[in-house]
Amino acid sequence: MALPPPDPQFVLRGTSAAVHALHFSCGGQEPGVPVLFSGSENGFIHVWNLKTHRVDTALDGHGRKSVYCLETMGGKNRLLSQGRDQRICLWDLAEGRTSVTDSVFTENVGFCRCSLLKVAQGRWLMAMAAKAPEEVQVLELPSKTSVCTLKPELGAKLGMPMCLKLWQLSCGSQPSLLAGYEDGSVVLWNLSMKKALSQLACHQEPVMSLDFDSEKAKGISGSSEKVLSIWSLNEQQNLQVYKTHELVNAGISDIAIRPDKKILATAGWDHRIRIFGWKKLKPLAVLDYHTATVHCVSFSDHKNPSERLLAAGSRDHRISIWSIYTQT
Repeated sequence: MALPPPDPQFVLRGTSAAVHALHFSCGGQEPGVPVLFSGSENGFIHVWNLKTHRVDTALDGHGRKSVYCLETMGGKNRLLSQGRDQRICLWDLAEGRTSVTDSVFTENVGFCRCSLLKVAQGRWLMAMAAKAPEEVQVLELPSKTSVCTLKPELGAKLGMPMCLKLWQLSCGSQPSLLAGYEDGSVVLWNLSMKKALSQLACHQEPVMSLDFDSEKAKGISGSSEKVLSIWSLNEQQNLQVYKTHELVNAGISDIAIRPDKKILATAGWDHRIRIFGWKKLKPLAVLDYHTATVHCVSFSDHKNPSERLLAAGSRDHRISIWSIYTQT
């Protein structure tokens, strides 16, 4: 008999708005208290202390416009945030500072989360939806130098980019970009050639979220439909449908594969978090706690597997924290 799904390990309250973004900083090189960053619809970023379950700092840099993407750049003191004010902000949080040190004006009105990839010590690539509706711009940080602009071929009619994932096979290898578009396609881009290598129609509706496992060359995407699409990349860099999984209810806001590539989590419009085994997409658990749409899911980067956590942020203003399948 299957075990009943667990309750959250704890719940974080106090954002006083819908939660649209989550990002952990727990492992890494720096000892210290593990933290969780959350971004809210009212423009605030909260830095949660995972020992006390309280907010250590509240950051206000997006003019009270919704924050929908958070990343750290080599440790918990360098934060990147993206908001509906069309700005991506870089923060320096060392020694209690709460200042925006730099920002990029995206001129994009959509809600496509940017994607960040470390390419060398102190150097990152950032992909973001550009001003022109169908384009993606890639910048180098912290210099903000433009690397390339990716434009679909004439007549491609992909629509707007909805979700982005920069990746590379190993440090030093050529970075690539996977982008999910409004027409339901996932496209693989070669950055140095500024060219689309492969395109796959994964969904009938806009691709809301995707994640990719570069070691297995396999990815997963979700949309407003009742289908998860799993696809793979062959040696010739062609995307192929690997399998599809029918969901009970329609609508996926976010997908995250855990760093150890064993399980993945989906954030559902039906208020539920679903856990699957990544190898065969076997359904493992349905976490039913929230009372409104779950907007985002994020796995912690704890070095010790037994400490690993999953966080989910919802329109009900709450963040649920779960400890699941932590034994290896």
